[in-house]
Parts: sequence; C-alpha cells; structure tokens
Amino acid sequence: MNNRERMKAVLNYERHDRLPVVHFGFWNETLDKWAAEGHLTEEEARTWGDGNPTDAAISRKLGFDCNFSSCFNPQTGLHPGFESRVVKTLPDGSRHILNRDGVVVLESPGGTGIPAEIDHLFKGRPEWEEHYKHRYQFHPGRVSESPVRSDGKMIPFEGGGLDFLRSDQRDYWYGLHCGSLFGQIRDVIGVENCAYLYADDEGLFDEVIQTVGEVCYQSVKTTLSAGAKFDFAHFWEDLCYKNGPLITPSVFYEKVGPQYKRITDLLGQHGIKIISLDCDGMIDSLLPTWLENGVNTMFPIEVGTWNASIAPWRKRYGKDLRGVGGMNKSAFARDRAAIDSEIERLKPLVELGGYIPCPDHRIPPDADWNNVRYYCDRVREALS
Repeated sequence: MNNRERMKAVLNYERHDRLPVVHFGFWNETLDKWAAEGHLTEEEARTWGDGNPTDAAISRKLGFDCNFSSCFNPQTGLHPGFESRVVKTLPDGSRHILNRDGVVVLESPGGTGIPAEIDHLFKGRPEWEEHYKHRYQFHPGRVSESPVRSDGKMIPFEGGGLDFLRSDQRDYWYGLHCGSLFGQIRDVIGVENCAYLYADDEGLFDEVIQTVGEVCYQSVKTTLSAGAKFDFAHFWEDLCYKNGPLITPSVFYEKVGPQYKRITDLLGQHGIKIISLDCDGMIDSLLPTWLENGVNTMFPIEVGTWNASIAPWRKRYGKDLRGVGGMNKSAFARDRAAIDSEIERLKPLVELGGYIPCPDHRIPPDADWNNVRYYCDRVREALS
C-alpha cells in the first residue's frame, strides 16, 4: 500500500498493512535549529511549507510518511487582505502593526508566537460595509490553478495544481481546505468584540457568518466543479483554549452549524468521506455541532493540561468520530524513555480504529532531531 491508501484505509476502518507515520509540520525556529545542527540544509529550512516538495524531503529524513495537513487552499479569507503597516513605534523597539486582518498587534523584537491584539479596525456596521464586506465576496480568482497557502504565497507542489489533481493518479495524501467558518471571524473582530457584536447587533453577527460561509461554499464548489480529486476535506477554526470554547456552544450550533452542513453535503456529493477540522484546546462542547453537521475527524487533539484523547469521545459518539493527533509532542524534548512511554499510552487508542497518532501540533524548537527520528521508528515497530 502507498501512504495515500494507508491513510484512507485507517480512517475508513478498512484493512491496512501498517499504520502511517504522520506529522503536522514544524515551527520555523525548529527548522532553523536543525539546519544549524547540520540535519537540514539552510534552503530546506527556508523553503519548507505544508505539503510542498521540501516538506516531503524533510519527512523522509525524519521517517514520517506524510504531513496530514497537506491541502489545496482556495482563498477563503479576506481578499485582498489589508496592507500591513506600522502604526506606532515604542521606545523599547516594539511596534504596533496593522496586520492583514485589519487588527493592530504588538510586535516585539525577537518575539515569537501569537502577538497581542491592541485594537481592531472592525467596530460595527460602518466598518463592515466600508472595509470588510467586499473583501469577503467570491470571485473565480480565489481558486487558483496552483496550490496556495492561506497567506497567498504559492506552493509549488510536485505535479502542479488542479490539472494534476484531476488525474487522481498520485500516491500522496492530499486534501481540500474548506476555510474557516468562525475562526477567521474571531481573528478579524476579536474574542471579546464577537461576544459584544452578538449581543448588540445580532443581525450583523448573522450577516458576517453567512457572508463568510458563502465565500467558503463557493470556493469549495468551484474547486470541485473543476474535477479535482481529494482524499479528504479540512476546516480550520482554533475556537477553544484549555478550559473550553471561545464562543457559547449553543450560539455556535445555531449560527455556524448550518454553514458546515452546506459544505459537507457538497463534499459528500463528490465522494469525499473524511472531513477533518483543526481546533486546538478543549473542544468537547463543540463536538456535537461538528459531528451533526458532517465533520467527522478531529485534529490535532491537543493533549494539553486537560489530557485530551479520542477515547472518551469514541465512547460517547461511537465510530462516527475519527481522529488524527493526540501524541504529546513535549516528549520530543525529553528522552527515548519518554517517547516509549507515550507510544505505550497510544497503543489502546490505535486499537480503537479510525485513529492515527500525530504530534498534537507543529513540532516546536525544543524538539531533539534524534528523538523525533526515534519516534518514527518506534511507531512503525510498536503501533503497526
């Protein structure tokens, strides 16, 4: 079996020769460190992107079969984005930057991770009409003839773009990214402001969700109508933190659930059975919305301090719920004993079926190269 066949077989509860060894990409700082240590070339560290040829080369060096999140990405967000500019420079060298979402963020010298939000251009109806609504309209240019990342940069995936995907003759795992139905709204408006918008102007709250849902739907429809073949479909949300969701579950169910259903029904008409969703944090209270509306595969099952696992979800929802993730990536920073312990923890989860272990987020800079390689070898030995 090739990797594409293995992935589909496991997630569809079918016979397979072994478990695929899967990852979710890397922090750029991780690749820079590994290049400095001589494990990668500087060019590999510089040119890596989800699903591109460099990603495949790094995967082979480490022993991974594939990156789960390799996807064709229509432009489902703000298009065009705002032009990034410096709003203010502070005495310590940090800066307030207006980013592509129209959010003013704090950029600190040498800082990594998610920057703090200072202000949002979106305040209500006037800003929506002037700055945002037209940026969320669909046009065919959103669906490129070559794969693109969500930030608009081209990914030269081997084999080309939609022309190659029409042939369905590849041996690698590849999906269709269907966008974000609320996560990107949260990015644009802010968590607190989303709550106020729902309370103060529910009509505008609904309009924003429906507008974003429509551009995602039309992008998916246009891509599939071109005849491209995909192994799975994928959404991104990141709507939760360690204690639960950043939106009231009942509001999410009522307002956003129908937008998922439109898209997943369309995917089903094109034979796409595996529909995954990337959400960090404690996602338990949002699972009913996703499952009822056609999303059946949870990713990356971030272990965190709340010890997320597919086991209790499977007990509650049965085999309709699949999973990819749930491997505690912090083991990569420790030693082989920690990795062996983590693999033993994963064994009974793999035996449930419909589940593929994967580091529970991008591999961070504290990960030891040799530990990651050891993990890949051990998964093949112990979990297949």
